Amino acid sequence: MSGDETPGDDEADSRRSRDVVVVGGGVAGLSAAVFTARQGLDTLVIDDGGSLLRRNAHLENFPGFPLGVDARRLLDLLAEQAATAGADRLDGRATRVAAVDEGEGAQAGGDEARDDARFVVEVDADDRNDRNDPGDLGDPIRTRYVVAATKNEVGYLDGVEGVGILDRGKSYVDTDERGRTGVDGLYAAGRLAEKPHQAAVCAGHGAEVGVTLLEEDDRGFYHDWVAPDGYFTDRGRQVPPGCEEIDDDERREREEASREAIRERFAALHPDPQETHPSLEE
Repeated sequence: MSGDETPGDDEADSRRSRDVVVVGGGVAGLSAAVFTARQGLDTLVIDDGGSLLRRNAHLENFPGFPLGVDARRLLDLLAEQAATAGADRLDGRATRVAAVDEGEGAQAGGDEARDDARFVVEVDADDRNDRNDPGDLGDPIRTRYVVAATKNEVGYLDGVEGVGILDRGKSYVDTDERGRTGVDGLYAAGRLAEKPHQAAVCAGHGAEVGVTLLEEDDRGFYHDWVAPDGYFTDRGRQVPPGCEEIDDDERREREEASREAIRERFAALHPDPQETHPSLEE
């Protein structure tokens, strides 16, 4: 996602404080991040690279691709979309989420931390991150919201009292239909929230969780629509929160940019080798 530059001290401090931390870089987490970032919430995706979708040889039931799509390409596109929306990514593994009033987590981030943070997230950062960035060295990150979107890993949530963990042979987080847990500000999305193990379903649920979070952040009646010029205003209505109207020139410019991006992204086969189940690897 965004940012290969080495940040200054102020930027490094800001990276320790976020509005939203999404744990998991699969389709559910990335979909949630697209919506929260587009609405202006400072969003960080913590990605350990373990999305099951990378093992799929050819994804043939995701809407919009009549002959299927390379699953790794789809993940790349979702990550790029989240980055374009303004989300950042940290390559690493979340090891602990805790309420800020529990033990040492309350002091994480120092004086620069957000006053309204509800959680602190501890991370084992990947060596691929910029080692000159203190925010990439595993420093705790304070945040108002957490979206848990890992596969079935739940150990990092042990530090949050009130999270219901379900054992169905694999571990899941107990949520309502919109991904809310028993803890305000903490959500679970996709497979971790017991949604069917299908990429389209998990992507949709991630988007729903993102919208739910935005609604509960006091954002008003939220849409994420780009409408033609006059769609609302020519009817005497204000443009709703999260919407915009664009004229024909702007529409054509955006359409051409999107067509060019797709042509470029699909010009060659994906460079990464096909993954398989870990038990089959030498």
